[in-house]
Parts: sequence; structure tokens; C-alpha cells
Amino acid sequence: MQDDSGPRPEIQQVEGFSSPPKPESAVGTEPLRPAEVIRFPTRHNAVLKQVLARINADEDLHTIWRCQNINAVDRLGMSDHGPIHMQIVVNIALRLLRMLVASGLTPNLVKDHQLTSDDAEVVVAMAALLHDVGMSIDRVNHEEMGIFLAHHKAMELLDGIYPTVPKRIVVSETLHAILNHRSDGHPLTLEAGTIRLADAMDMAKGRSRIAFEAGHMNIHSLSAAAIDAVEIKEGETKPVRITVHMLNAAGLFQLDELLKKKLKNSGLEPYVEVFADVLGEADKRLFETYHL
Repeated sequence: MQDDSGPRPEIQQVEGFSSPPKPESAVGTEPLRPAEVIRFPTRHNAVLKQVLARINADEDLHTIWRCQNINAVDRLGMSDHGPIHMQIVVNIALRLLRMLVASGLTPNLVKDHQLTSDDAEVVVAMAALLHDVGMSIDRVNHEEMGIFLAHHKAMELLDGIYPTVPKRIVVSETLHAILNHRSDGHPLTLEAGTIRLADAMDMAKGRSRIAFEAGHMNIHSLSAAAIDAVEIKEGETKPVRITVHMLNAAGLFQLDELLKKKLKNSGLEPYVEVFADVLGEADKRLFETYHL
């Protein structure tokens, strides 16, 4: 399978990511900071490339991301929900989708609406970048609130790119993916399943979502700090293999309470295998390899 990954980023060790470039576009009169410039491999997807350019030129969207982070980090003292999280999730989600499609699976945009795999990539990218916009209002029920903000923003970003009918389809499927990334969500599409799983996989170097969900320092934050890196590769028995490298066995809590729950009911269970190993010598005797 061809690897479309870029250089390994400094912000998180996950195979298949492209690191944010130096600022090269502007938001209003202020240049974007490096972490705010979104970058992902568009391959030969001309529409996705156009959408990416609009995203990086959208002052309103970047302001929403900053508001998300103020609520999450500054006001609640919880984990990052800003541009860096968006960058990580969109790269993971696109990589997952492309690997699943390369294995022979058909996106629902193709199966149900007779659109293309390129259009499915647009859905996944848009959903990944808009999935937490509701956090700019409040943490509680942010998925439900977010679909109203995301609807307006998605229609705006796609204006003039798609005709009326395919634009409505792409937006509707994007909103379905956003709504169902919540912990009790039930994605009905391949595209939505990738968003649900990708959101949970932003967990390396203490970046786990579960510390945010918990709201205080305890086993959640301890186990989050135990995750060193996440790898995404072609699987041996399934199309995708996710390997979580842990510094110590406390990281197992993250796998059981976050990754396992997000994989369940994602629709991706038959296609994704999850393993974990421990880098620290003291805990290696507890197990050789953990298989979710």
C-alpha cells in the first residue's frame, strides 16, 4: 500500500501526519501562527485542495477554534480543542478513510448517493475540522450545538464548489459525522465512523480526550500521560492496525475507557485491530502485547 504520509510532526507522534508548515497565509491582518495553519495531503483531490485553501483563509473559522480552546483550556483547565487538535484529527481521519477504501470498502457517499471517494474525503475533512465547533459555546451538549454552527460554516465553505444537490448531500453527511462523534453516538456511515475513531486517537504525549471528559486530575490524567505514541499501519488480519506505545501500564485505562468505547458502535470494528505495548522495562513483565 502506498504511504501518503509527510514528515513526522513535532506535535504528536502518529504515523501518517503532515506537520504544520510555517505561516504562509493570513487571517485578517494577523498572520496565522504555525499551529493554526491546517495541512493534510490532498493527493489528486482538486475539490479537497480548494476546500483546504478556503479553510486556511477563513478568519471566522479560526476564531471559532480559538473560542473552543478558551472554553476548554483557559476556563475549564482541560485538554486542547483548538487548531492542533483539528490538525491531528483531520490527518488521522483521512488516513483511516484512505486505508479502508484501499482495502476495498466503499464510502457511503459512493454507495448511497452515487458521489465519489473524493467527495467522501471532503466529508471526512470537513467533519474533522468542524466536529468541536460547539465547544465555542459550551462543553455540555457541544455535539448537538455544533451541528448548527457547522451547518452554516460548511455551506459557506462549499459555496460555488458544488451544485445544490451534491452540496446538500456533502453537508448532511458532514453533520451526521459531527453529531455521532459523541461518546454515545452510532455512526451509520464509513465516513462518520472514521471521525469517531480519529477523535479518540489524539492521545499521544498526554493529549487524550479522556482527561477533558473527566474534568479533574486522577487516573484519567495519569493514564493519559502514559501514552507515548500511536501508529497507524496496514493490519495483518484487518485492513488497519493501530498500535499504541505506552510508557507504563497505566495507559491501558485510556484504551479501555476511550479508544475501546469509541471503536465500539463506530461501524469500523470489523476493519480495525488495536494493539498496545509498553516501552518501560518495569511494566513489560505484566504483559507482552495488549490486544483490544
